[in-house]
Amino acid sequence: MSVRLHLVRHGRAAAGWNVDRDPALDELGQQQAVDVAQLLASLGPLPVYSSPLRRCQETSGPLSTLWNTVPIIEARVAEIPSPAGVALEERGEWLRVAMAGTWTQLGISDGDVYTQYRRDLLDTLSALPHDAVIFSHFIAINVVIGEALSDDRLVVKSLDNCSVTSVLIHEGTFTIEAMGREADTLIR
Repeated sequence: MSVRLHLVRHGRAAAGWNVDRDPALDELGQQQAVDVAQLLASLGPLPVYSSPLRRCQETSGPLSTLWNTVPIIEARVAEIPSPAGVALEERGEWLRVAMAGTWTQLGISDGDVYTQYRRDLLDTLSALPHDAVIFSHFIAINVVIGEALSDDRLVVKSLDNCSVTSVLIHEGTFTIEAMGREADTLIR
């Protein structure tokens, strides 16, 4: 059996990763959430999953309302964790350095938590028994793209806010059906 997942990067956040641990959407991000809901409306209703982070939950709101459903909160599709002990204002620099490398390098330099994060995300998506829409994050969606393309880089595509990447999962193998829109995007 194959499962089709539509991975949506959250709308634009009101603050950066190094300013607020869990920012809301800004005004543009709220409009992006409405726009992506209209884009996806004809696909469902399907189950909706969301990262527990506020920007994903807020992005999932308009589609969930259209489909009269409640998003299922799934922690394993959340954003990549920052290293323990890294101060909030240092998170941005850590992320910039990590994004320039590979999962193998990150696992060696920063520990197994990143290998496990990647594996947990892929295993969670592989285990879904049905088509669904997943509201997630830049790095998390790049995990899936990298798996589908056998590419070990943390950043394979520079996904825009509210871009939709559609993947088919068959017997644990990920295949890209439609790549999300790319943009010069500020990672927030």
